[in-house]
Amino acid sequence: MKASTQQNIKTLGITVFVLIVLNVLGSLFFHRFDLTKDKRYTLSETSLQIITQVKNPLSIKIYMQGDLPADFKRLQQETRQLLEEFQAYNRNIVFEFVNPLENGEDNMDVIKSLYQKGLTPINITVDDKGKQSQAMVFPWAIAVYNNKEVNIPLLKNIMGASTTQKVIGSIQHLEYSIADAINKISKDRQRKVAIIKGNGELNEVHIAKMLMQIRESYYIGPFTLDSVAKNPTGTLDALKKYDLAIISKPTQTFSDEEKQVLDQFIMNGGKTLWLIDQVAADMDSLYNQSGATLAYPRDLNLNDMFFKYGFRINPDLVKDERGSKLKLATGEQGSATQYQEFIWKFAPVVVPTSNNPIVKNLGEIKFDFASPIDTLKNGIKKTVLLQSSQYSKVVGTPTEINLNSVTEKTSPQDYINKGNIPLSVLLEGSFHSAFENRVLPFKESSFIAKGKPNKMIVIADGDLARNQLDKNMMPVELGYDQRTGNLYDNKDFMMNCINYLLDDTGLINIRSKDVSLPLLDREKVYNNYSLTQFITIGLPILILLVFGLAFTYIRKRKYSK
Repeated sequence: MKASTQQNIKTLGITVFVLIVLNVLGSLFFHRFDLTKDKRYTLSETSLQIITQVKNPLSIKIYMQGDLPADFKRLQQETRQLLEEFQAYNRNIVFEFVNPLENGEDNMDVIKSLYQKGLTPINITVDDKGKQSQAMVFPWAIAVYNNKEVNIPLLKNIMGASTTQKVIGSIQHLEYSIADAINKISKDRQRKVAIIKGNGELNEVHIAKMLMQIRESYYIGPFTLDSVAKNPTGTLDALKKYDLAIISKPTQTFSDEEKQVLDQFIMNGGKTLWLIDQVAADMDSLYNQSGATLAYPRDLNLNDMFFKYGFRINPDLVKDERGSKLKLATGEQGSATQYQEFIWKFAPVVVPTSNNPIVKNLGEIKFDFASPIDTLKNGIKKTVLLQSSQYSKVVGTPTEINLNSVTEKTSPQDYINKGNIPLSVLLEGSFHSAFENRVLPFKESSFIAKGKPNKMIVIADGDLARNQLDKNMMPVELGYDQRTGNLYDNKDFMMNCINYLLDDTGLINIRSKDVSLPLLDREKVYNNYSLTQFITIGLPILILLVFGLAFTYIRKRKYSK
């Protein structure tokens, strides 16, 4: 056998051996490389932990296939790549993209069935070099696991944003949306949430959308304080079985016995979410012949508790130039009533500025007749989550609220050193009991004067978690304002508060992940369309043609000798 042949066989054998070794090592050690600058395809530790919960096949059906507008093709591509990451870490996760509008004549039946599941399509205007057309897109997915099903919203609604901006925001929240859905259907619920009743709190129909959202992740149940009068210790023992208590817009005074129950629940480590209206005022009372109502302080007998915990909700109202829009009748033209849009300054629209994960990357949040919060020095850590704009001020009560105030003229000088008023605060630390060194309303052998490390969130507006009702008295989406058609981020804010209080902070951190997406300048592309086409399509073909001619010429010249 020739030496050259032996050398070739030896080289081949070494190559085969190296390939086998590399394959064996590759099967033993798993790693994926993310070369993006912002590491947007690198799953967070929370997502990886959630994936490990999936022990059986979990299927995800994404309704974004077919001829999609350019922005949604980007969303489709990002969704596919992210799901491939999920699947790479757990082969039980399978997914498919389907076109809900591919059946032609049966399209309406498909759309109706998706509607019934809560998957609403969006109609968008597609602008292609000045030519506009309408397209219907279903930016949704459905995850199924162990006969449980959950919807996954892929498009985040951002008020006033273009389709491109909405897609960018949606891609930033994509990992959270998928991980949250997988967590909901694969994780056994453990935490318990009590909805406090008995002091004129909001009816269930008015917080139905929030309750439905909570129920997907936690156990939930109504808890009345009426039994405190007969059996206070038994009521306290029952409340201690819950992890979180939500007090949503009470309108009746709390007795000292009820306060002690809530206080000792907090001292024993129970989390609390307070949605408090310190002033009696609401929009419905304004829609009368005079268009006015009286706003007056509401006495809930909670001030001493709040003061001890380190905050105070003042019985005033916040008036903000950055208010929500309000349509009012301004006259008639012919037989039609004319409406004009005004800014309603008693309904502040807050854009979160804090980097706290509860509010980071959230959109606008709408308040109604909010009150200012003062924080007090007592060793408790306070974080302002939401505050009014710099062009806002405090209005004392009692005062008359009149719809005619929408026409008043103001200037920036009216708000010097008055704005940025706290409307929601997070408190963390070891709280002191409001009944420390006081005679107890009822005897309790296990009374605690200083509690365990704890946290609570205070929102100075009881209506922030309230959903409106449609004409059939059915609840609409939390944060949706039927008067203007705007959808605010109230629901996401409320769920972030609940998740944070229940120590489910991992999902919140995914939501606050920053993703940078470089985008083409469409105006420049349109202005240089022919040049762009030549660079992206013609130039590569030209280079190949030149290379082919040069290669042929050199080859002919070399072998013609």
